[in-house]
Amino acid sequence: MKDINLANFSKFRNQKQQGYINVSGTNIKLPITIICGKKEGKTALITGGVHCAEYVGIETAIELSKEINPEDISGNIIIVPLINRSGFENRTMSVVYEDGKNLNRVFPGNAEGSVSEKIAYFMEKELFKISDYYIDLHCGDGYEELTPYVYYQGVASEDVTSKSKQMAMAINPKYVVESQSNSGGAYNYAGSIGLPGILIERGCMGKWSKEEVEEYKIDVKNVLKELNVLSGEKVDRNNDTKVITNTIYENSMYTGCWYSNYKVGDIVSKGDELGTVKDYFGNILHTCIAKVDGIILYQVGSLSILKDGPMITYGEI
Repeated sequence: MKDINLANFSKFRNQKQQGYINVSGTNIKLPITIICGKKEGKTALITGGVHCAEYVGIETAIELSKEINPEDISGNIIIVPLINRSGFENRTMSVVYEDGKNLNRVFPGNAEGSVSEKIAYFMEKELFKISDYYIDLHCGDGYEELTPYVYYQGVASEDVTSKSKQMAMAINPKYVVESQSNSGGAYNYAGSIGLPGILIERGCMGKWSKEEVEEYKIDVKNVLKELNVLSGEKVDRNNDTKVITNTIYENSMYTGCWYSNYKVGDIVSKGDELGTVKDYFGNILHTCIAKVDGIILYQVGSLSILKDGPMITYGEI
């Protein structure tokens, strides 16, 4: 595959280019597909693998890069299926191999920083600046289980928030979550600089299946159709979508063993015992109590749990 130069990429009307693009200041080359439609229009950016063990999103992006053709789009679609390539190739799960940092926590990055900071800086300066919309594909990491849902940018300008919510609703999911942060993630940071975006969660526990990927491709194509970038009719899943504006993120106060009392997607009531953290002798260190009535969106699915790390998240509905 050839090296790709993003300068004047849109001059290749009605063409698909595939190759690698270098992250400045590193030896990392990321796979990239640029599809320039037959008609002019907006540019949609799709990324996967910000967390490198979130395989459903990665495979979805790979398959979309093969399946979408220039004659079916107006504008451009840029697909980078594996942002954390070195982590993927070294199976580091949540972090970048070279520096051990969570890429989704270092935006806007730094051209003179560590490798993860250089990747974040590259994303902003090379990818965000040429895009009109952003779709970031995630799923539960190797230790997380979740029910499918989508985040939209709740802390941004009115125009960005409105467009982001429109994108999220186009998926026709069961649950749409309003983010209450303008940092702590590529899509949140994108919103803070005026780029409407969403983060989709589908799949979990370091696994992937063809069925999940097919559903994920419907998600992305529905958004692209809503934006008039991709032709065709959206798929209606007949869901009674619920918008969640209050999300409770519970982190563990201890390192030890995690025992959940519920499954993702379960409805819980305020005061319910969601689960316990125990030491290596089976003694209870902490019991997590629901603060509101809600739906469990994701939780640690492994026995191991780390101090200050994620434990369980639920949204008030």
